[in-house]
Amino acid sequence: MNIILLNENDWLAEQVALLRDHRADHIRGVLRASAADTIRVGVLGGKRGTAIIEAIDEHGVKLLVEATEPPPPRHNFDIVLALPRPKMLRRILRTVAEFGVAHLHLINSARVEKSYWQSPLLHPQKIREALIAGLERSMDTVLPQVHVHKRFRPFVEDELTGICAGRRCWIADMNGTTSLADKAREPAVVLIGPEGGFVLFEVALAESVIAERVHLGGRILSVDTALPAVLAHALPRLG
Repeated sequence: MNIILLNENDWLAEQVALLRDHRADHIRGVLRASAADTIRVGVLGGKRGTAIIEAIDEHGVKLLVEATEPPPPRHNFDIVLALPRPKMLRRILRTVAEFGVAHLHLINSARVEKSYWQSPLLHPQKIREALIAGLERSMDTVLPQVHVHKRFRPFVEDELTGICAGRRCWIADMNGTTSLADKAREPAVVLIGPEGGFVLFEVALAESVIAERVHLGGRILSVDTALPAVLAHALPRLG
């Protein structure tokens, strides 16, 4: 946890917050902080800054907060991702948050098992917890927005063009003739398939609507490797 995130329920008064949960435990046990120490904080959905510890004991941590620094910039890419296996989903969500993706669209695909959609990890609170873990690691405050689409064809035909909103739309495919690395500086929406990739019909449908095929190199990648590989091509610059 590289930043302590504060939410709307933490405030006692303007600039004064009280923590009594795992964040207080982290400040006491991991940071080993004491009264008058300064720690890094961020307001969830808002600015980052520092806080002076006004009081600390086994019951909680009281902070005097000054947050004036904006959050880091959003990533150039929004991601459309075929729903991964449940054991992979939490890690995927953390990765999306760490990279500063603004929008993640989880979609169905022919190779997505129906049982994946029953995972408790798709509950909004579980999604939020995984995203916050990513924000805490990357010192960010802005939660990615996660959208769930359970039907592939209506998503592509009715929603994908609007989601791209004038940006380029790329679909990762081993048979693409252009490398994503050559396109990475352009704002875009990138579609990433499930293990085994999108089937031919899905690639053809996406291409017929708006998408262009790109490859990620000459190796077959698992989903949890392909996603950071895509995002690492276009990390936003600071300052």
